[in-house]
Amino acid sequence: MTDFVVAIPARYAASRLPGKPLRLIGGTPLVVHVARRALAAGAREVWVAADDERIAEAVQLPGVQVVMTAPTHASGTDRLAECAAIAGWSDDTLVVNLQGDEPFAPASGIRAVAALLAGGDAPMATLATAITEREQVFDPNAVKVVRADDGTALYFSRAPIPWHRESFAASSPGHDLPQGQHWLRHIGIYAYRAGFLRHFAAMPPGRLEQLESLEQLRVLEAGHRILVSLTPEAFPPGVDTPEDLARAQAHWQKTRG
Repeated sequence: MTDFVVAIPARYAASRLPGKPLRLIGGTPLVVHVARRALAAGAREVWVAADDERIAEAVQLPGVQVVMTAPTHASGTDRLAECAAIAGWSDDTLVVNLQGDEPFAPASGIRAVAALLAGGDAPMATLATAITEREQVFDPNAVKVVRADDGTALYFSRAPIPWHRESFAASSPGHDLPQGQHWLRHIGIYAYRAGFLRHFAAMPPGRLEQLESLEQLRVLEAGHRILVSLTPEAFPPGVDTPEDLARAQAHWQKTRG
């Protein structure tokens, strides 16, 4: 089994859902659900990188460490770079960045992204899943990724890529997707060595990153490779908005019932 640690960035002042890490799903704070998923995956260490003492107070789980990071960080990567420094991880430590809004992240997916990085020759790895609904292809909140034949990312975008010229030009958005699997939705889970995490956080924001508001584009613009593999198990959607939270609550009730 791959040896890895999981770091969970948890920002209290989320713009679309203030206090997001502490929002309740089944009576339990969102960030606690995420930490439990990391523990279930078999991580050697699980860290929550928080920006508010209320998060630290809420996360009282055996095997989970909470570190207070600066509230001024512009991104989760910056927050995790500070976490890595505080934790004292060596450059070779394999770090899985599990987003703090993924309460149902499957343990198999967390292990898969760690194994993908460990078995490859790229400095960063992530996961994707097939898109089967046309609405999601055109949804800017669903990030799409295009891969090369060797499994490395060519580009990430909020736009509907690849653009199926014949089908999309000839039909309305309500029609079904054309036959053949062409679209992948990016799942926001990453793996990298602690040394590259520090390098990533130190790089200036890229032009494409700023246009699309997608931090992973900074890595591609700088000439680094990102491995992309299909997730072995479905990742239910994360929580970004009040509507997402309601769906997450309904999903929890359904799976618990």
